[in-house]
Amino acid sequence: MKKFPLLVTLFLVIAAIYWGFWSLMPQKTDDTSLTSHGFSTENALTHVQQISQQPHAVGFAAHKDVREYIISKLEELGLETTLQEGYTTGDWANYSKAINIITRIKGSSGTGKALLLLTHYDSNPHSALGASDAGSGVATILEGVRAYLSQNKTPKNDILIVFTDAEELGLNGADLFVNQHPWANNIGLILNFEARGSGGPSLMWMETNRGNEQLIKEFIAANPAYPVAYSLVYSVYKMLPNDTDATVFKEDLDIEAFNFAFLDDHFDYHTANDTYERLNPTTLAHQGTYLMPLLIYFADSDLTQLKSLNDYVYFNIPVFKMVSYPFDWIWPMFILAVGLFAAILIWGFKTKALNVKDLFKGFLPLVLSLGINTLIGLYCWSVLTWMYPHYKDMLNGFTYNGYVYILSFVFLSIGICFWVYHYFKKIATVNLLVAPIILWLLICWGIGMYLPGAAFFVIPLFGLLVSFMVLVTQKEPNPLLLLFLVLPGLFLYPPFIKLFPVALGLKMLVTSTLLTTLVFYLLLPLFGSYTRKKQLGIIGILLFTGTFITAHFQSDFTADTPKPTSLVYMLDADTNKAQWATYEQVLSDWTAQFVGEEKNEASPLDGNTISSKYSSGFTFTSEAPLKQLNIPIIEKMGDTVIGQERRLEIAITPQRPVNRLEIFTNKVRVHKGSINGVSISEYYLKERKSARLVTHYISNDEPTILQLWIPKDAEIELTFYEASNDLMEHTSFTIPPRTSNLIPMPFVLNDAVLIKKTVAF
Repeated sequence: MKKFPLLVTLFLVIAAIYWGFWSLMPQKTDDTSLTSHGFSTENALTHVQQISQQPHAVGFAAHKDVREYIISKLEELGLETTLQEGYTTGDWANYSKAINIITRIKGSSGTGKALLLLTHYDSNPHSALGASDAGSGVATILEGVRAYLSQNKTPKNDILIVFTDAEELGLNGADLFVNQHPWANNIGLILNFEARGSGGPSLMWMETNRGNEQLIKEFIAANPAYPVAYSLVYSVYKMLPNDTDATVFKEDLDIEAFNFAFLDDHFDYHTANDTYERLNPTTLAHQGTYLMPLLIYFADSDLTQLKSLNDYVYFNIPVFKMVSYPFDWIWPMFILAVGLFAAILIWGFKTKALNVKDLFKGFLPLVLSLGINTLIGLYCWSVLTWMYPHYKDMLNGFTYNGYVYILSFVFLSIGICFWVYHYFKKIATVNLLVAPIILWLLICWGIGMYLPGAAFFVIPLFGLLVSFMVLVTQKEPNPLLLLFLVLPGLFLYPPFIKLFPVALGLKMLVTSTLLTTLVFYLLLPLFGSYTRKKQLGIIGILLFTGTFITAHFQSDFTADTPKPTSLVYMLDADTNKAQWATYEQVLSDWTAQFVGEEKNEASPLDGNTISSKYSSGFTFTSEAPLKQLNIPIIEKMGDTVIGQERRLEIAITPQRPVNRLEIFTNKVRVHKGSINGVSISEYYLKERKSARLVTHYISNDEPTILQLWIPKDAEIELTFYEASNDLMEHTSFTIPPRTSNLIPMPFVLNDAVLIKKTVAF
């Protein structure tokens, strides 16, 4: 292969990868797929701007303002709106008040199942502005409903619109609607809009208790313009401790759902940076390209025929958009691949295109490249946090320069592959291919056994097998033919190379280095004929060096990439001592004013203190001045022994404005419990792994009435942590504002005044 074809094919490989990413979402907010349905991204952005003015978690002042805004916009559309108000604890023992916003577009049939448009309107406590999560969902539905009604269509099915509350606290609003609203039992399908970042394409995944066959067929029939959907995503999602509001409908009422959520710029998730300005308009437009065709299609579909027992593999690819096939095809396709490989192998030995000695030598570069790149991927996050300890304060593990790191380690993986295979250039490419094909067959076998949602991985393998056949039968194959055969792999895998470390943190960079290496093997029929693999390896390593240096210069925190910081004041009412505490691993100057730079290993805060998403604990503490704070009143209201059980009733009444009460116990087993008359999940009580008993997210400074059933002779010790998120405004404190390069740390208790009190009963 001469120099000119080498440059051309390299350019085409890069172009194919770019095309794969480019085709995932609209490139303009006024895309014809939007305007043809009347959906205006500009209108939707206006809603986002209004919703995300202030943090609006449950119990926060702006929470009511956002609710009233949504109601006003629904009423402007002529829709009669009702509020559903109630209390639940959900499955996570998080008790809170939820106020759901509910309305309906009445269908013409009067029978059949309803279509539900679903999202939540609360933001995450305490500093998240909620533009993306889930102001974008609210805006998408408001604008989508407006566009639908403007077409003067009367749907066959009822269209329910529910903006749930307290989703961030444990899906409480969804739990309230599902279990207490009469309309819930007549829902046939849910379209749920969510966010886990502030940009990028929106992924679709389904939630169902059965097979997805009918759902995926109907989704394809609805023909959204830019589907981004992989059966692998739901397989991985089910392994993670994450749920959406739609999960409650699936588990409690067996209702199918389509979820739509975008993940890019994950560093903005649940932070003060989740703003209108940082939400990507084309991402919001992408949500519109899902809603409008699906709303129009399912408004008139038979929603009673969506359940099925069979599962489908599905994926999106340029030109074809969505491709799907039954799980029943997985093993026949695998057997076909094995058979094809065996036939080509036999023919290769017969024609002497293959020889055993070189074939076995071909395993050496595979083991070396795969082993080196796997080790790099496994340990690169540890190395990065060693070099830049402040990265540990990005609790979700995805840094502001995370995209550069992904690109950097992709370049390094490619460079290593070229470098390694350079040393085996005397072996014919056709012999080098046998080892990667066997590896890919083993991967596809494992996927078929344990992760069938990823079974589409066999599709690029067929391209590799055909390339293998071409090399066996032709001495000088057409490089453009070899490039064409690898196109499925170039379209399918690069999005995953980016997706996993973005969604799950840079600790998952191993998925990027592994997938990059595996894609290199798919390209080996083409790359194997390159005469300058050593130079390409050097270029890859140089590109790694350049991008890594670029990431270094982007590693500091700035006004656009601010450092997450935290500060809590805790008064121990038992000892009458106070402490400052923080979750920061590397102290900012702002935090260091209050918290010393030496860790206090003996701090009473090192134990059970306020749960957090990533099980974060306080890192630094120091003595703080005593402030006169009003301690909650804790009273035993009842103590009764019935048979082998003791029933306690305890009232906790706040004496100051508070947002959260968290209660821990000693090792006494709690048989049953309730909070303000609402039962705590018996499954949670039985399976709880920590000392946390229940959390009350408080609205209007309401009291907490706790009822507990414990063994009759047991003595229970309860530790109460009462928190208010008002440290920055509290009149007893003088806390300077953060500088522009700092934001409150998400996922933990922050900017809080915390009172701890332990009582034995």
